[in-house]
Amino acid sequence: MAELWELFTMFFFIGTFTFGGGYAMLPIIQKEVVEKKEWVTDEEIIDYYAIGQCTPGVIAVNTATFIGYKRKGIIGGIIATIGVVSPPLITITIIATFFQHFQHYEIVQHAFGGMRIGVVALIVNIVLGMFKQTVKDRMGFVIFVAAFIFMAFTTFSPIIVVIISALLGFLRTKYGVEAKGGDVK
Repeated sequence: MAELWELFTMFFFIGTFTFGGGYAMLPIIQKEVVEKKEWVTDEEIIDYYAIGQCTPGVIAVNTATFIGYKRKGIIGGIIATIGVVSPPLITITIIATFFQHFQHYEIVQHAFGGMRIGVVALIVNIVLGMFKQTVKDRMGFVIFVAAFIFMAFTTFSPIIVVIISALLGFLRTKYGVEAKGGDVK
């Protein structure tokens, strides 16, 4: 029971103090779950991010569910999910009730503008961290660049890009396909 409470309170904290959506929660989840609690490894959290991005729902909520499930099974997944979604649900309900009354104020518009900038910084930070953890050689870099180009400059579905990337990663491992030159560091 104590571990379920710890799951709930940690994810409630993450949900309370993270603004900017699911991606903005990822650096905090990383710090709390991997670095402080050591509940999962860097590799596991990146896998959870990848699966969480490919499944329906918000990536941070999906990631919380995976972590909770790993710690305490189905009940852990449910508790972690409830913990991470409760603060935003409460906050959104309160804001929705009053937002129309204060959204036109210049100070509110500037505050939202500043929050958006901060969220971009959080997202860039997590992307750089994920890049360092996952792109370890030239072939990985080639897969990364190809996936980025398809996502940034075409209308390919993210699901198709992830599936193709997974297939390339599988083939690379299965058949030893590797670009010459070694590490990308």
